[in-house]
Amino acid sequence: MAPPIVSIIKNKTKKPSLVLTLLAAGLLIVAGSAAYWFLTQRQTSSKGLPVGVNIIPQDALFTVSLTTDPKQWQKLQELGTTETQAEINKNLAQLRDRFLSNNGYDFQKDIAPWVGDAVTLAILSPPTTQPALKPVENDGDAANSPQSMVMVLPVKNLEAAKSILTEPKTLKQGKWIDRTYQGVTIRQSNNQSGEKLSAALLDDRFLVITDHPQATEQAIDTYQGKASLATVGGFGDHFPKISSYRPFAQFYLNVPIAARIAAAAPNRPLPAQVLAQLQNNQGLAGSMTLEPEGIRFKGISWLNPNSQRVLTVENKAGTMQNRLPAETLMMLSGGNLQRFWENYVLTSQKNPLSPISPEQLRGGVKSLTEMDLDKDFLSWMQGEFSVSVIPNSSNDNSAQDFRAGLLFMVQAKDASDGQSLRKSAEASLQKLDEVMKSQYQFQIQPNTVAGKPVVNWITPFNTLTASRGWLDDDIAFLAVGAPITDKIVPKPDKTLGAYLPFQQTVPTEPNPTNGQFFLDMEMAVKNFTLNTLFPNQQIFLDATSSIGVTSAVSDNRSTRYDIFIVLKKSDTSAVSPSSDMNAETR
Repeated sequence: MAPPIVSIIKNKTKKPSLVLTLLAAGLLIVAGSAAYWFLTQRQTSSKGLPVGVNIIPQDALFTVSLTTDPKQWQKLQELGTTETQAEINKNLAQLRDRFLSNNGYDFQKDIAPWVGDAVTLAILSPPTTQPALKPVENDGDAANSPQSMVMVLPVKNLEAAKSILTEPKTLKQGKWIDRTYQGVTIRQSNNQSGEKLSAALLDDRFLVITDHPQATEQAIDTYQGKASLATVGGFGDHFPKISSYRPFAQFYLNVPIAARIAAAAPNRPLPAQVLAQLQNNQGLAGSMTLEPEGIRFKGISWLNPNSQRVLTVENKAGTMQNRLPAETLMMLSGGNLQRFWENYVLTSQKNPLSPISPEQLRGGVKSLTEMDLDKDFLSWMQGEFSVSVIPNSSNDNSAQDFRAGLLFMVQAKDASDGQSLRKSAEASLQKLDEVMKSQYQFQIQPNTVAGKPVVNWITPFNTLTASRGWLDDDIAFLAVGAPITDKIVPKPDKTLGAYLPFQQTVPTEPNPTNGQFFLDMEMAVKNFTLNTLFPNQQIFLDATSSIGVTSAVSDNRSTRYDIFIVLKKSDTSAVSPSSDMNAETR
């Protein structure tokens, strides 16, 4: 089997759907993501970087490099359920038909004999002034405006590759013409619809295919010395940090360009101050490898080298999972809640795309409790924290209204010197008790669980709503919903950290860490209805067993992420549409 996307050619009118398909395919190749080499200059090489980055213009919006190894593509077919395999194959078939079959090309016959180990596709950034490539729509919606694309195919068999140029397939409309630019011969389609597929061979090393003549010229100029992706600030330093042995895919997102496109969208524009903050970031990159149990991503994000903003290297998380019971469905942990909030506010304030508005959250806390979120709570929340969902297993009929309990834990300490801030925390929590009693007529009932003092909040209807208390000396907890306090007090015998699925899912690197995430997707789907975020979501949810994430601040300019998605396996694999591509495209 072989990837059906390695000959990207024409069909300009369907570019937006192509972008979405490629993004989706690139993350499962986010659903349903032997090092590479490239020439930093025309004759020098650097390991760990995607192939052809010295040909891609510096301001490219998005790039993805995909393996051409048939064994890896077959391995992809062995992951997930029959339904997810069918869904992926449907997308692959659409790509095959659009970019191979419809243009008379056959991967096994025309591409595989000469192509290298990986190919790179780049989506160029849209124009900002008078367009040099394709015009932005009149409504200014750059997010929906088609961008030109460049495909870089490394050549390992020159004679076979030359046949693409010397013996091109007959076009359904128009004809092929030759022209020369900067000493490079370009073969270009010329048809009545105005679509112009261009192909050029650079130094007998790379075949470059684009969907617009000027995009080809950009690629040639870049290869001959203009600023390339390899010269993006931090790209050459940070990308090798996530290099993997025989990756299935490698990708890069230019954050400032993406932010500019989002800001141009008329429906949900980004305010100027949010855009300015996003400009501090430069790139988000990742590599995706296939493993017997699932898909692993290694990611890194880094700041613009010219940015005045710096990151605080403070990786002090990684213990909360040892305080939670093994049956925990979800856990999100971090190293310093106060700093986490400050960073969130920095990029989310007045941002319509933020899931929770900082202004609304602060206002909500003030309105409901007459307390200040920053002064009364976050001021002492400078230690490790976690938010978890624990299923309800209580036999108490009064607790059956809650299917799970939401548990919040935070270490009350001063991050600068490690001193306990329990006294300040207790004063704020007692004040909160009084608010719940006086304003909402809750009963505040002191109690004990396994010899530990707790405070229960009881509604006027005599239903246990929440419990708060302390673990050890400085870790405060608040449990809302189902009564789950007895699952964490005393410390559970079988902890989430010792739970085999957790250990097999949550990456052990980077270490030390400033945060982790775990989701038992199989149990979550069985017990809860999840909001729909993308088409055919349930198919991919049903194929996922669990998801784990570990992150760390590498230095004052970059942050590392490792993600592992454990997938179920069906007894039989769906037949790949490219396994019989030859027969279907002749």
